[in-house]
Amino acid sequence: MIRFVAAFLSLLLAAACGQQAADRDVPATMERVEITADVPEGAGTVYLTGSIDSLGPWKADALAMDGSGTERHASVLRPKGEPLEYKFTLGSWEHEGLGPSGTVMANYVLPAGETSARQTVFDFKKDSREYIADVEHAGIVGHLDYWLDVKSAFLSEKRNVSIWTPPGYDDDPQRTYRVIYMSDGQNLFDPRIANTGTDWGADEAMVGLAAKGVEPAIIVSSWSTSKRFEEYSPWHHGEDYARFLIEELMPRVEAAYRVKTGPENTFHAGSSMGGLISFYLVTHHPDVFGACGCVSTHFPLSEAGVKKYFPNVRIGPHPDETPYLVRDIEAGLTPPPGTRYWFDYGTEGLDAEYGPTHAILRDWLLANGLVEGRDFVIRRYDGATHNEASWRARLPDIFTFLLAPDAGPSQP
Repeated sequence: MIRFVAAFLSLLLAAACGQQAADRDVPATMERVEITADVPEGAGTVYLTGSIDSLGPWKADALAMDGSGTERHASVLRPKGEPLEYKFTLGSWEHEGLGPSGTVMANYVLPAGETSARQTVFDFKKDSREYIADVEHAGIVGHLDYWLDVKSAFLSEKRNVSIWTPPGYDDDPQRTYRVIYMSDGQNLFDPRIANTGTDWGADEAMVGLAAKGVEPAIIVSSWSTSKRFEEYSPWHHGEDYARFLIEELMPRVEAAYRVKTGPENTFHAGSSMGGLISFYLVTHHPDVFGACGCVSTHFPLSEAGVKKYFPNVRIGPHPDETPYLVRDIEAGLTPPPGTRYWFDYGTEGLDAEYGPTHAILRDWLLANGLVEGRDFVIRRYDGATHNEASWRARLPDIFTFLLAPDAGPSQP
């Protein structure tokens, strides 16, 4: 027994000395923080991801946590004086940790000055097909159909498509509807599926406007894939995505639903990279899309930004820091006549960077004869940030502009 106790104490001492030695190697600008998670029994390997480089940043399987059973632990280094934002997954964003409500939680934050935290993960996100099969519990107002694993001759990955029809659609077989196509369709209707646990509330927004006398539209939403950046970027595979919408998805929708056609009845909306593809569709395919809702659009995107944040995308050795939008304008890009543009952004988070490029955009539109408040709107939402909750709050404004074009003056 004495020999056993001595051996055990030796192990503890060795571990402590090893940790002290490791901590001596920590740069003066960094500090070690400890994250503990209580997880459901049988969870398997749990991963920590977050806002620092060693966690991706935000790579779903960045760091496998130690431990088994219902307790997991991770030790990471972060820059001193900076907060750490983090989340837990089972190795992919499709299986992200859930809060007590059964939906995805906001990022956990370990403030600067604190070096340890413990969270409870109540469950992990199920495969989206389980939620799709249980659509009656999604809280949808109106009716939601799904087309699963839609293939394309122009895009490498299959995707799901959600089609929402307003209440009363089946009551009048002669009535036809305008259509709003939207990107990132997984985030629009069902909080159980939405990336952040908050959906855009597209169904509630449309029904609310209909109650005020606005003619409702059908919403067709294509889900994003692992190729989201390339597909939504006008300077990469955006034209291939446009061909998927125009040549493959739209004919199928028009065959299955009672929709009005023509650019005066067909619109597109999306956020961030989805805002870029919305801008592209109206600007380069005005014969199909008559107006767009460009929400928190990432107009600062440049070759340098792509090289930094999307390392798998091929960029030359000397990337240009000039935003692609500015390069296009300088090369002679012109807005087509008769189209209408909605642009917006917040003042917090990533959106705080968007003011300068939207100012350039305003000057370009005005120089080409568009009338602000009629042909385009650029609206700033004070206090809003780059997430679904902010976009949900202003979606009625966006739909109003698209469907009842009298959205009032822009804001700087």
